[in-house]
Amino acid sequence: MLIGKHLKKYYAKYWWLFVIGIFALIGVDYLNTIIPEQLGALVRLFSNHTIASEINVADILKIIIYLLGSAFLIMIGRIIFRLTIFRASRNIESELRLEMFLKAERLSQTYYHSTKVGTIMAWFTSDLESIEEYLSWGTVMLIDAFFMSIFVIVKMFLLNWALSLVAIIPIILIIVWGALVEKYMSLKWLEKQESNDRIYDFAQETFTGIRVIKAFVKETKELFAFSKIAIKNKKINIEFARMSILFDIIISLIINISLCIILGCGGYLVYSCVTGTPFELFGTKILLEADSLVTFIGYFDTLIWPVMALGQIITMRSRSKASLERISQYLEQNEDIVHIQNPIHLSNPKGKITFNNFSFKYPTSNNNSLSNISLEIKPGELIGVVGKIGSGKTTLMNSLLHLYNIEPNSILIDDIDLMKIDFSELRDIIAFVPQDNFLFSDKIKNNISFGTDNPTDEEIKKAAIFSDVHSNIENFPNKYDEICGEQGVTLSGGQKQRISISRAFIKNAPIMVLDDSVSAVDTKTEETILKNIRDERKGKTTILISSRVSTVANMDRIIVLNDGKLEAFDTHDNLLKISPTYSRMVILQQLEDEVKGGNL
Repeated sequence: MLIGKHLKKYYAKYWWLFVIGIFALIGVDYLNTIIPEQLGALVRLFSNHTIASEINVADILKIIIYLLGSAFLIMIGRIIFRLTIFRASRNIESELRLEMFLKAERLSQTYYHSTKVGTIMAWFTSDLESIEEYLSWGTVMLIDAFFMSIFVIVKMFLLNWALSLVAIIPIILIIVWGALVEKYMSLKWLEKQESNDRIYDFAQETFTGIRVIKAFVKETKELFAFSKIAIKNKKINIEFARMSILFDIIISLIINISLCIILGCGGYLVYSCVTGTPFELFGTKILLEADSLVTFIGYFDTLIWPVMALGQIITMRSRSKASLERISQYLEQNEDIVHIQNPIHLSNPKGKITFNNFSFKYPTSNNNSLSNISLEIKPGELIGVVGKIGSGKTTLMNSLLHLYNIEPNSILIDDIDLMKIDFSELRDIIAFVPQDNFLFSDKIKNNISFGTDNPTDEEIKKAAIFSDVHSNIENFPNKYDEICGEQGVTLSGGQKQRISISRAFIKNAPIMVLDDSVSAVDTKTEETILKNIRDERKGKTTILISSRVSTVANMDRIIVLNDGKLEAFDTHDNLLKISPTYSRMVILQQLEDEVKGGNL
């Protein structure tokens, strides 16, 4: 069996399936040893009579019935071990994949900064499949190789110990050969999987950015880049396949040479026995008749499968061990964001947010993205956030979602330390519209209702009206049942933004954060959305990040960030007097509007 701490609980859960399957398999192994005995009995029946009329038909029928009965029981046994061992292995694969998926949900953003999606997909596919293969076929081969070898070898020695010494040589050679190459095969499989990871990574990145590649006419460049990775992958795969085939060829060669030796030695022993001059070994006469030789060859033929299986087990085990190691490293990754014990619950959240000398640095960076931010957002306020590109606007708002661990008491929600609130409960009270406006390849109505449970059609429609996208949806052939396409590829940028806003609005959360979520819409649509925010979200805290001053000018207060620091936090009129950054942004936008007006 494949040993690993992440598999122990599944063995404990499905042990009864493995036990039933193993007992059925052992029964099949024993029944397989009966067939050579019956074939030998049939040869003995004919060799004991000189003419056909002396043969008792009932004896032949008895042997045939015995053979058919054994074959029927073997069939039943094979059905049983397939329904049990294979079922257990598939269940383990399924539940391990679920465990990995849940792990992926729990891992923080820090982990995904350093690990590519393509690599993770390889763990979920080829690595899991190699583990399932070993748990199913590997278990069958292992039991066959052990029990059938014991049954056959014992019966071979009881039949003729001298010839058995010759027959057992290939098993010893194969075990030695397997021990020599197992570690090498495991390393080669690991190298092969890492090469596959690079293929997955490149393909995933290429398909994600296919529009950029086409826009810059870089298809040929990407093709050559992919070919380099593919050629290297091909070489590694061929090397692994060559080693696997060489391993199997050597095993087959050992077995066939042994069979030739057995036939030669066995034929000589039968001849010497028939001629009355039996061969002597260590002072003991070796007697072997024709029927015994047929039985012995039948035993050896039965032994070929477990011996071949032994070779396959070594190759299969080396692959699965390497795959389990990769998956185990993934499952043992530290989870930065965890559910805390005895969290403080927000019974009736108001939406008050306090930043208390808050500083933040990304795990992969040496410099602070935000430094000493101190401000207080009152419940129900409509807040704007502006600043130059890279000033920390998105980072400041992302901090509210506890995507990264922060210093205790640096952010308070309703005067409660954010780090003492369970992150699931925290995120439940915040409706967030991210900058990338990610949409699922699903119906529009399902994208809008993603953050809520079983909303009515009226609620979905109301959310679409709130973001001024309802009229667009009604023009689609399937209306709200229209499929968005992967990442909303069938929609315009403005439509994706507004559907994302609808998804946040329908959640009806005490706090709503919109990260530059009206940048792709026209001025008229923007005014409609801002009016709806002010009308529909009265009494609820709403924060809107924007690169346009006109978007936030009429909000209650505006946060101005400059190089990760809080420059000012006040109303539009006061900011014009106290904030150089804000004043400059207003002047630049006025000039931009004048230029556009002149061009018209």
